[in-house]
Amino acid sequence: MEMRNLEELFQQKIDQEVKIEPKDWMPDAYRKTNIRQISQHAHSEIVGMLPEGNWISRAPSLKRKAILIAKVQDEAGHGLYLYAAAETLGQSREQMINDLHSGKAKYSSIFNYPTLTWADMGAVGWLVDGAAIMNQVMLTRTSYGPYARAMVRICKEESFHQRQGFETLLVLSKGSEAQRALCQDAINRWWWPSLMMFGPRDSESTNSDMSMKWKIKRKTNDELRQQFVDMIAEQVKLLGMTLPDPNLRWNESRNHCDFGEINWDEFWQVVKGNGPCNKERLEARKKAWEDGAWVREAAQAHANKQRTRNKAA
Repeated sequence: MEMRNLEELFQQKIDQEVKIEPKDWMPDAYRKTNIRQISQHAHSEIVGMLPEGNWISRAPSLKRKAILIAKVQDEAGHGLYLYAAAETLGQSREQMINDLHSGKAKYSSIFNYPTLTWADMGAVGWLVDGAAIMNQVMLTRTSYGPYARAMVRICKEESFHQRQGFETLLVLSKGSEAQRALCQDAINRWWWPSLMMFGPRDSESTNSDMSMKWKIKRKTNDELRQQFVDMIAEQVKLLGMTLPDPNLRWNESRNHCDFGEINWDEFWQVVKGNGPCNKERLEARKKAWEDGAWVREAAQAHANKQRTRNKAA
């Protein structure tokens, strides 16, 4: 069948909301776009464990420690689901990890900021996971089947993480002046990086048009960012806190919140590897990979031994 006919049939399936499965024919660009997005998402889940893991040993109570441990375990699971989904497109997990370690593959810029206080655990849960959910709910309807199915469970767990983060900040907001100050400080530091999580402006997004056509994405970066601002602008009132944006106000004519300009220079600097914790995060991931080499080797040796026994039988 001619390539043109294959592409037309492929787009028809997309338009009819039929999921694309691993053995289906797909354009090379569709495969590559999904590998890039899914692997970047997986890397973000794994690297995202680091700023939170930093506070496990310093949680203020046994209850908070248990909650945080469970959350970090969830993030590890999310990464595994996503790596498995990317593998169905023909990309090996080892190659994805190598691309991360070499700097070729990216992960969310948000995880290159430090977590300085316990209040940051609340802000990360409420704002960072909240921004992630805004994007991930759309991905439960993405056109590639294994990715969409992985996102269903991930979204359920992420929505719990967001509620847990908000509850952490709510407790601080009802505490002493020092605790309230910690709460406000964390919000101030995480607000703008959270808005950057949605990616560059639509006018600067190089992959957005085809991703929308192929229904890999359902909404643009700017649409999701606006939806997030509208939601958080209301929720912050329950905390009795403010968002660090003097231009934030409701616009009756647009039926949306107006908000200030993001520091795009900072965004691109972090993306290019020059953020506060870029080097630290990558070094931590490389060390974990190297330290775990003996586990992978032992598992492979056991698998080989089992294979030999099965053949002999």
